[in-house]
Amino acid sequence: MAENNKMNEMTIEDKLKALNALQKISSELDKIKTLRGELPLEVQDLEDEIVGLQTRVNNYSEEIKQMEESISAMKLKKEEALALVNKYKEQQENVRNNREYDNLSKEIEFQELEIELADKKTKEFTFAIKNKNEEKEKAMALIADKKLNLDQKKAELDEIIAETKEQEVKLREEAKATEATIEPRLLTAFKRIRKNAHNGLAVVTIERNACGGCFNRIPPQRQLDIRMAKKIIVCEYCGRILIDNDLANGER
Repeated sequence: MAENNKMNEMTIEDKLKALNALQKISSELDKIKTLRGELPLEVQDLEDEIVGLQTRVNNYSEEIKQMEESISAMKLKKEEALALVNKYKEQQENVRNNREYDNLSKEIEFQELEIELADKKTKEFTFAIKNKNEEKEKAMALIADKKLNLDQKKAELDEIIAETKEQEVKLREEAKATEATIEPRLLTAFKRIRKNAHNGLAVVTIERNACGGCFNRIPPQRQLDIRMAKKIIVCEYCGRILIDNDLANGER
């Protein structure tokens, strides 16, 4: 309640000074973000790519395992068929009539087809395993390259973070303290304007009779109103908060 009363007692000049101070702090934080550039996103993208590639490698391994099990099953099936062929051939030697002989011949023919099918499937699975192993090796090589690149990007990012960490912590503390002095409605508006502005500027001064954000001309009477600081005035073109140069530079 005391903080709200204090905010209500602030003059328009005080409010503009607080907003301008927050803008300066925010711009310094933006510079740190710019210094880091796209590295955080690049690191995240590389980490995501590596996870995706590792999943692919795991899938290849599982498929290879399943095909190896299928080859084992085909070999077992072939062995069983060979055993039956030998069994039926022995039985043919002791048949009592042509009908029994023909029936056994059909069984032998069927088992020989099973042997051919098992051989064919074994060759297909063997060929598929070879291809999968090649794809797996390519993916693993790609993972190795991505990890190397990731390590380099992380090292660059860690170095920049180490260099700017102390400054960033200090600026964030200052931003938090400054935000506490600004009424919620104004703070919300400030953040919304900053989010929509391509350069992150929510509070700007008048530069050569124009808005320092969008550079559209400001009429003399409006410039006078801005200089008087009797109310919060925003640019009619870009919506940025306008502040007098002297007030922004702490000269009044």
